[in-house]
Amino acid sequence: MTAAIMIEEGYAAATSRRVAARAGVKPALVHYYFHTMDDLFLALFRKGAEANLSRYEQALAAHQPLRVLWRLAREPDGVVLLAEFQALANHRKTIRAEIAEYVERFRALEIKAVAARFASRGYEAVPAGAVTVVMSAVARVLVIEDVMGVTTGHQEVLDLVERYLDQLEPSAAESGPA
Repeated sequence: MTAAIMIEEGYAAATSRRVAARAGVKPALVHYYFHTMDDLFLALFRKGAEANLSRYEQALAAHQPLRVLWRLAREPDGVVLLAEFQALANHRKTIRAEIAEYVERFRALEIKAVAARFASRGYEAVPAGAVTVVMSAVARVLVIEDVMGVTTGHQEVLDLVERYLDQLEPSAAESGPA
């Protein structure tokens, strides 16, 4: 409920009264479980972060981990919610620290996947850390602009990324029998 409010209307709209109304409970119950809204925001962030880390770990085991990582990085609700948490973090140090810790853990998983794929293709000279930052930044910009109604250049970027992914992770039909 809190996440839906944040995605639909922004973090400032996620008050204890609004959360309680969405949940169909009295605001006092929200305060019983979460003494402050920061406690609620942190619980929501941690739950989502752990779920996403699990999804990314599963992506590493996928046949085409880079394609899965790219797809996950472009999920609109995830990008919008992260942007709301980042806006919230501008005012709340504890939330900022939590986001930073999660991003570092996530980035390590991404770098592992990209470095392994690059090594298997002989691209060891390409810095995996730089590629992961560029990949996530491009994914976020595409989603944020799309939400605002800006799409100029997006298809060209998507085509470019797909061409590189085709080189790094050819489809099963292209790569032959396993």
